[in-house]
Amino acid sequence: MLTISQLAAYAGVTVRAVRHYHAKGLLPEPERDHSGYRRYDATAVVDLIRIRILADAGVPLSRVKELLAAGDEDFHEAVEEIDRRLRLEIRERQRHRERIARLAHGDGLALPPEAVAYLERMRELGIPERMIEGERDAWIIVAARQPQSMEAFIRSKMSQLEDPSIVDTYLELEAMLDWEPGDPRLEAIADRIVAQLESVSPQDLAAFTEGDQTMPPELVSLLDAMFVEQVPVARDLMRLVEKRGYTGWTQLERIER
Repeated sequence: MLTISQLAAYAGVTVRAVRHYHAKGLLPEPERDHSGYRRYDATAVVDLIRIRILADAGVPLSRVKELLAAGDEDFHEAVEEIDRRLRLEIRERQRHRERIARLAHGDGLALPPEAVAYLERMRELGIPERMIEGERDAWIIVAARQPQSMEAFIRSKMSQLEDPSIVDTYLELEAMLDWEPGDPRLEAIADRIVAQLESVSPQDLAAFTEGDQTMPPELVSLLDAMFVEQVPVARDLMRLVEKRGYTGWTQLERIER
């Protein structure tokens, strides 16, 4: 006959675990002997080992008692059902791992691969991180609203990045983040933005205006509002660009006279 400590040692569990299984009704608790100790026999050892194996296999304790009492056929069916559940849990945990990996990467948390590649290209070109963060947040919104359009949008933006003047504009815009409203340097930036717009080929413009690649007005308004919130001089710059014949920001359009 074994003490509770000896029983736990035989089964490879802790005394605390044995008491827990008693409380759950999985393992019968013997009466105390004349010396006041509970004594366990070989059957208790076998039962405890089976409980430990089932628990280690991921079987909920609420099912362990049922399986211990089941016949061979019922036991087999129950184990298959538990195995299916475990496979589902493994797949779900794998998805969690993938999300964590994307989170560790940063940009890839809520963006498709082509958008992540675009942001990496910006970094390669030396565009400051503050500008990249603003782009990332805007693309997260676009990807959530128009995932089917992201590939076309990013293809066009990648093409634009090959123009050195576009990179220069990003550098100017980054410096502009620290300017106060009314800064006279905004005039020169507005001139360059309009010059770039008028140099863009119709094919590049079409990537943003044809078919389902057009951003809905509410999305454009939201992105414009984000620009205004993040950049103190945004309203001034948009006003200067409008004086030069273009309206908006996210989708600058020529004003028809």
